[in-house]
Amino acid sequence: MIHIEISERTFHFKQPAGTSRGVYTRRHSYFLTVTDDARPGIKGFGECATLPDLSCDAIPEYETILRQLCKTVETLGKIPYDILRPYPSILFGLETAFAQLEAHGSAALFDTPFGRGEVGIRINGLVWMGSFDEMYQRIEAKLQQGFHCVKLKIGAIDFDKELELIRHIRESFCKKQIELRVDANGAFTPNNALQRLEALAKYDIHSIEQPIKQHQWKAMARLCAVSPLPIALDEELIGVNVKSMKADLLDTIQPQYIILKPSLHGGMYGTEEWIQLTEERGIGSWITSALESNVGLNAIAHFCAKVYGSHITTPQGLGTGQLFTDNITMPLEIRGDELWAIK
Repeated sequence: MIHIEISERTFHFKQPAGTSRGVYTRRHSYFLTVTDDARPGIKGFGECATLPDLSCDAIPEYETILRQLCKTVETLGKIPYDILRPYPSILFGLETAFAQLEAHGSAALFDTPFGRGEVGIRINGLVWMGSFDEMYQRIEAKLQQGFHCVKLKIGAIDFDKELELIRHIRESFCKKQIELRVDANGAFTPNNALQRLEALAKYDIHSIEQPIKQHQWKAMARLCAVSPLPIALDEELIGVNVKSMKADLLDTIQPQYIILKPSLHGGMYGTEEWIQLTEERGIGSWITSALESNVGLNAIAHFCAKVYGSHITTPQGLGTGQLFTDNITMPLEIRGDELWAIK
């Protein structure tokens, strides 16, 4: 028999996390503790967390549905993937807990070189939105820490100021020294997006995430076809949980990249579907966290190592383990610009 206990906890950001959608100061998560009578003494631990106004399953009755679905899993003794497709954060929490059960309680969820502590995963340094001076100081701190890929959140301050900031970076570091990614979180409009992409392209930007708001497939497809910068879809993937719809989205928009967050984009199961579809179409991808605690981050990192193999050359978005003042300790550490599992 499978048994699932549910608890909850609120985490507090060390500094406000600014995006073009607003500012996060706290993060609420539910935690699942799964046990199996057939494996006495072994526990699996998983995190279920939504982002307000972003996750497709960030709904008022979330806790009620979470408890109902956990009862269903207890009855079935397994994860009913088709039932859970509309609830990616719940699916991800269950998948994490079941993977830990399979791993005999180990935080190393899968047997990979990363999980064995033999290799690290390259990650990008994340710079949150803020004033010009704040963002510049944060960039300098990331470079001093040894990061060679920096992701900037843009869209909150004046665009000309953001361009000035990027120009300052490029005056000091060429693209061989620092790979720059920018994330607009849908801050541009279909009318001004191309002009802004052309302005950004002068500074050797690797890619831009979600330049315009999601659900504008035709406008996004036009941008992807003519943009001087590679475009990566992120929010666009949220709520697209059926495989045929995923294929339709990719075939219509034809992005250069997609960015995958398991708790937003279908759990591990749905993320693997996305990766399969992109590989068939020659579209690149990488995986990031969605501001989970270290429990979720640990699961994403081990999943990333499992699906991409031991030779991950693209920096992943897994550098969020130091976001909270009251995070949960997990066997992970950042060494330079790599995330390592501690053995």
